[in-house]
Amino acid sequence: MSSLLLKAGPANDNGHRHRVTPASAGWTHVGFETARLVSGEALSRQEPGRETCLVLLAGKARVNAGGRDFGVIGGRSSPFEPDVWSVYIPAGMPWQAVGEGPCEVALCTAPGGPGLPARVISPSEVGMLTRGTGTNTRHVRNILPETEPAESLLVVEVITPSGNWSSYPPHKHDTDNLPAESLLEETYYHRLNPPQGFGFQRVYTDDRSLDETMAIGDRDVVLVPRGYHPVGAAHGYDLYYLNVMAGPKRIWKFHNDPAHEWMLGR
Repeated sequence: MSSLLLKAGPANDNGHRHRVTPASAGWTHVGFETARLVSGEALSRQEPGRETCLVLLAGKARVNAGGRDFGVIGGRSSPFEPDVWSVYIPAGMPWQAVGEGPCEVALCTAPGGPGLPARVISPSEVGMLTRGTGTNTRHVRNILPETEPAESLLVVEVITPSGNWSSYPPHKHDTDNLPAESLLEETYYHRLNPPQGFGFQRVYTDDRSLDETMAIGDRDVVLVPRGYHPVGAAHGYDLYYLNVMAGPKRIWKFHNDPAHEWMLGR
């Protein structure tokens, strides 16, 4: 199995299915975790030098950060539903999330400092758009884009309908060559509806020194350290993914694979 594909497996005793750190991924910036909380269960953290975006994948939680109570946020029953709630937490600030009933959360982290205030990112603040046409159509929810305050993190949700392609035409962002291209590490957290479904993701470079094609299942994570990284959803199964990106500069500038860029002119 590819080292870029992290299979979900059962949740551990702390409700975690995934815990990606820069050390475990072999890179510098992006961290990613998922956790399941039962009603009344608390998840507490304080991460010196790393900012966090807490995303409510499903359910509700009461969140406080830095001594400020943000109240109960969330409410959707699955990430395929709209109205995503999130909380931005600056580096070094202690925070806690307590399940209001069963809930699932994602922790997106990257290097940062203490300069920004903690804040709730409500559904009304999430920019939504549709990209592509035909079987390249996908629906984007920009939770933490570069136009909103953060130090390193970029966070986005995407729904790819059954049989469609996403992150397509294949693009990459692995070269620090602004303004043409930025260098960003990236994780994909995949969900399928219905959950027994599957999809495919390929990660490859121009010289094919990296060329991996993976069958992805519900709750799998794919690491994208470099290269192009298109995604396809099998017929009959909608595909959700949560992207976390970070790099030396907080700018998303990508480069399309020249072999496939022709289709943008159709």
